[in-house]
Amino acid sequence: MPRFTVHIRDEWLAVPCRDTSNTIQWLGQEALKRYIKNKPDNGGITAVKDTRFVARRCQGLGLLDADDTIDDVLEDNDFVELAIEGDTMSPDFIPCEPGVSHLYPYTRWKFYISLDGNSLMSTDLINLGRGLYKIKLTPEAERKVVQSRELLDTIVKENKVVYGITTGFGKFARTVIPVSKLKELQENLVRSHSAGVGNPLSPERTRMLLALRINVLAKGHSGVSLETLQAMIQAFNASCLSFVPEKGTVGASGDLAPLSHLALGLMGEGKMWSPTSGWADAKYGLALINGTQMITSLGAEAVERAQAIAQQADIIAALTLEVLKGTTKAFDSDIHALRPHPGQIEVAQRFRSLLDSDHHPSQIAESHRFCDRVQDAYTMRCCPQVHGIANDTIAFVQNIINTEINSATDNPMVFAERGETISGGNFHGEYPAKALDFLAIAVHELASISERRIERLCNPSLSELPAFLVNEGGLNSGFMIAHCTAAALVSENKVLCHPSSVDSLSTSAATEDHVSMGGWAARKALRVIEHVEQVLAIELLAACQGIEFLRPLRTTTPLEKVYELVRSVVKPWMKDRFMSPDIEAVHRLLLDQKVWNVAKPYIDKYQTEYIPESRPVSPTAFSLDSPASPRKKSPKPLEM
Repeated sequence: MPRFTVHIRDEWLAVPCRDTSNTIQWLGQEALKRYIKNKPDNGGITAVKDTRFVARRCQGLGLLDADDTIDDVLEDNDFVELAIEGDTMSPDFIPCEPGVSHLYPYTRWKFYISLDGNSLMSTDLINLGRGLYKIKLTPEAERKVVQSRELLDTIVKENKVVYGITTGFGKFARTVIPVSKLKELQENLVRSHSAGVGNPLSPERTRMLLALRINVLAKGHSGVSLETLQAMIQAFNASCLSFVPEKGTVGASGDLAPLSHLALGLMGEGKMWSPTSGWADAKYGLALINGTQMITSLGAEAVERAQAIAQQADIIAALTLEVLKGTTKAFDSDIHALRPHPGQIEVAQRFRSLLDSDHHPSQIAESHRFCDRVQDAYTMRCCPQVHGIANDTIAFVQNIINTEINSATDNPMVFAERGETISGGNFHGEYPAKALDFLAIAVHELASISERRIERLCNPSLSELPAFLVNEGGLNSGFMIAHCTAAALVSENKVLCHPSSVDSLSTSAATEDHVSMGGWAARKALRVIEHVEQVLAIELLAACQGIEFLRPLRTTTPLEKVYELVRSVVKPWMKDRFMSPDIEAVHRLLLDQKVWNVAKPYIDKYQTEYIPESRPVSPTAFSLDSPASPRKKSPKPLEM
């Protein structure tokens, strides 16, 4: 009898199938029945028939239509991944790391973003990677691309010597190539430079890479033909994505290896991925491979995730302070006005908006109002200072990344208005590399200080709560090893925070004799941020568990809302159980910014209604996401 292995959340399930004319919908429902059978709470699923899900083959990652028959799309012993609506897909069979893959109904897009090479922002790039928009060029961008190409065609016709167009590359810059072999030159360039190694970027990250390359080419300084650029746009809109290994760029002369792999698939060679086929053979010149788009696209994801976790770190820390019966005095606005760093002021204001006050009273705070404690440990008292510099660093890096997103980073540069091409060094990845190293160092501190707060929650001599936040200690270990996991992640981050951009190895026969190593800077920044998210997920779990021991006392309204959100996916810890799924469930809340979305209305209301008018606010004390913050205008999505 044929059988299939279906992966749902944290479990592998064997599903026999007597009749392979059944549909994928039937297979998914059978797997769901087995999934909930041994779950005390049915896995949070109320009715199998009403549960919506997406299925894909683990081999190749191709999406499966619910109405397809098993016989048509699966073979005996195939592995299938099932994502319940609202969940993220498991990374188990996604050949990429770190990060989580999301599946979106690509064929249902209605909105476009018009690219001109000048106005794309990191948030837009993330949404393009997620498949929320298609791409089109503005008429002005099309005009510039055509002008640039006409100049290049003239150069070739007149047999002029121009680096990378009629010559070889790097050490071969003085080798002139005959006109009859220029097409072969461009093809050879892509093939020889496709020398990356390692797992491929996830479909989402490859979409970001392709979208950013299109945006840069749209500036009209690369010499690419409009036909080639339109073909790239068509590939993006159909989500036909090249196999791009994550390793191999030194971050100077652009991300040559990754962008070559990107171009190789568009040439019809190598492998490509689509939502329906998964990985398959790609049977479907210089301008395509010179630039910093690998560093920048991964950097855009890093900075957006860093901003999201930094905002939520303030909320989690405030909840921990409440559980540990800390004081709010350290967040007084007058203190922070004397050291007016924008991030520090913003964090202190968030703490004031969430903790005990006249408009948000806390029974827990009231219970220890007259205790003899004068001040708290640094991990609570100094959150504005430690979290604040992380916020300011993220704002700095975001500005670097957004500038890079809309920069021309090719070589040579084509200046149609001047009628000439000029070789330069805009391909050098030093700007994003240095910024992303800085980002990793700054964001890591959110995990470093969080791990110390987890220790205070778990240590009964510091918390006045049961040891490791569990009853019947000894029989139960509670959060003992969850804290160890947090410590392990923080320790890994200490190594990953060593800056990659301080290194340089000469390549291309000493022609490229200083490089940025920005590709590794971007990849390890993402890994550091993922670890930070996981450590803060553990702290949030621990803080909510601490609340259980303070009942029936209640905390402030916004923090109760956060508690309720966590309890919607994780039950209280009554006795030891498998903890990894709980950590992953809360990690998903942070990835989806649900903790921030729950608390943000209360933070916004406080900022607009409860700032005392008698106290002057520093002119630099603006919210990092307020209208006062400098930010370029994003391209407006258009419905088609």
